[in-house]
Amino acid sequence: MGFKLLHLNLHGLLRSHDLELGRDADTGGQTLYVLELVRGLALRQEVEQVDLVTRLIQDRRVSSDYAQPREVVAPGATIIRLPFGPKRYLRKELLWPYLDDLADLLVAQLQSQETLPDWIHAHYADAGYVGALVSRRLEIPLVFTGHSLGREKQRRLLASGFDHEQLENTYSISRRIDAEEFALAHANMVITSTRQEADQQYSRYGRFAPDRVEVVPPGVDSSRFHSTQLNTERKEIDALLDPFLRKSSLPPLLAIARAVRRKNIPALVEAYGRSSVLRQRHNLVLVLGSREDPRQLEKQQREVFQQIFELVDKYDLYGRVAYPKQHRRDQIPSIYRWAAHRRGLFVNPALTEPFGLTLLEAAACGLPIVATDDGGPRDILERCSNGLLADVTDLESLQDSLEQAGADEDQWHKWSDNGIEAVSRHFSWDAHVCNYLALMQKRLDFVAPRKWSLAKNELNHLLGDRLLLLDLDSSLDQSEGESLTALRNSLCPIASDKKTVLGLFTGRSIHAARQRYAELHLPYPGVWICRAGTEIYYGSESQEDRFWESSIGIDWNRQAVQMALADLKNYLVLQPEDQQGSYKVSYLLKEPGEGILPLVRKRLRQHSQAARPHLRCHWYLDVVPLRASRTEAIRHLALRWGLPLEQVFVIASQQGDAEFLRGLTNALVPSDHDPCLEGLRTSHQRVFFASRAKDGGLIDGLNHYKFFANR
Repeated sequence: MGFKLLHLNLHGLLRSHDLELGRDADTGGQTLYVLELVRGLALRQEVEQVDLVTRLIQDRRVSSDYAQPREVVAPGATIIRLPFGPKRYLRKELLWPYLDDLADLLVAQLQSQETLPDWIHAHYADAGYVGALVSRRLEIPLVFTGHSLGREKQRRLLASGFDHEQLENTYSISRRIDAEEFALAHANMVITSTRQEADQQYSRYGRFAPDRVEVVPPGVDSSRFHSTQLNTERKEIDALLDPFLRKSSLPPLLAIARAVRRKNIPALVEAYGRSSVLRQRHNLVLVLGSREDPRQLEKQQREVFQQIFELVDKYDLYGRVAYPKQHRRDQIPSIYRWAAHRRGLFVNPALTEPFGLTLLEAAACGLPIVATDDGGPRDILERCSNGLLADVTDLESLQDSLEQAGADEDQWHKWSDNGIEAVSRHFSWDAHVCNYLALMQKRLDFVAPRKWSLAKNELNHLLGDRLLLLDLDSSLDQSEGESLTALRNSLCPIASDKKTVLGLFTGRSIHAARQRYAELHLPYPGVWICRAGTEIYYGSESQEDRFWESSIGIDWNRQAVQMALADLKNYLVLQPEDQQGSYKVSYLLKEPGEGILPLVRKRLRQHSQAARPHLRCHWYLDVVPLRASRTEAIRHLALRWGLPLEQVFVIASQQGDAEFLRGLTNALVPSDHDPCLEGLRTSHQRVFFASRAKDGGLIDGLNHYKFFANR
């Protein structure tokens, strides 16, 4: 049996044919790379099956291809589309609220299969977050490739004039960076395209471990990208571009990119417009994706095109600049060869470029390059010696590099030959796939496929078919009088219902929790989730779940956590010893508010601590292992006891309970909930917001979900 592999690339505009490259910011080179990697892996004898998971989209504005649950890419390779979030297409920055749903769906699907994947490869931050959750729940090795990183994007955009509020509103940059930190903390291996990417970009993350990184440059499909041009394809590209150009025979400066700010295309137009040398010597050809009605473009794309049109007008570049509205993906290799035939140059002026696959495609077609002095282009130029690097943040430097690169015909021919030879030697697709598989076999510790759920005759404590989880510290601790009586009556079915088990959340120790709960005279719980989700107990047993303890204890250092936060004594004070735990450091805030959380996260990252802060009721801060939380404790129970998450009922009422509203569990929010939960009403439509408070809300929720029906 060969390897069984799982790749995650989540935005959804992904299919086995006619990729819509350049449609928007989410349909760039990484889409093509992932698809080609999946195809290449499926051809290898060592690989039995490759699945590529993405989002299922039902939207009249996009192709119905993206609504098909399964699509065969090649023998042994399949695209699997799973629905999460709204049915319509959303840009990736709007998917964050729904990623926990996908993680739950994916775990359930993998659990239903005979064997688990040998490893998960997550592409980009959102897939990294989902991959990390699935990896730790099922103990599958995780490989992470960020493709482009949030910290680098933030640095570049701040330098170009953006402010932090714009970054949050447009890119959800904090969520992205946190997801990257989370993925890096769980990744068994990180694959980068260049050493510079690892040394200068990933190294800025607190969770990054240099010993886990491997550099694997992407490959080029030599069957498509080569230097042999046919007359028929040359005429086809002439027909596409010549109508824009007065002197169509001039060597073109060619840019192929998405119309997004990071690609910095307006700077290229400005440098061209300023230079009389470039205007006399070259045409400028901009292939920026296909577009129909400009009003349907994303705001950022409209702004980039508007800048380009204004610069064309400012420098009177009509007849010198081509920017076709439509082109086919299969025309891209022909466009490179067309530009090479006219002794042009390929230009990549991106502000940041993790690798730059288009540079290799151009080189394979014999087209020399002028590229940004950032990231991948440095490595490519070092190996290929087929052009120049430029400081694209300095218009004069970019202009000088372009003028110099096009000045010497003999140099042009040498660069052209160098690029063709170097791509064949160093950057073939076969070499990429071979290196990839060799590293996986060398670096990853493979585990025998296993299933968490056990046969029921093996269990000492059955969780039944349904689990009702209540919070001892909030929803129950204040119950008294008629309210408590009503609650007892609503929970009466549990006493005679062997299919339903009652569970409790509490921040207290198991001893203190049992003592307080005994005073309520309610049905006895079958499971206790104590000390902020770091301890699990069953029934009346005093022995905690050792599987859970060993799972969350990875990389946990309680003393180091306290030391990392020691300088925050003006904001935090340790709670009494009886509120502490082996896997929980508990603080009381001197002033309430969520503003402390980014500072605590920063300190933990700076000290490389695998820990996460959790703020509850605005005053109480618990720092627990990175792998621990109340929601992860629920997933542990569901996996271990074979319990579908749709059969778990949980209540969210306090600040800090928002985690309960993510994923596939049934959740109730009573009317007296903390105001901070109100904003989740629209983004979590599966959650039931009750019209009554406290126990009345609980009763309404049980009725809404028909929790005791069909007993």
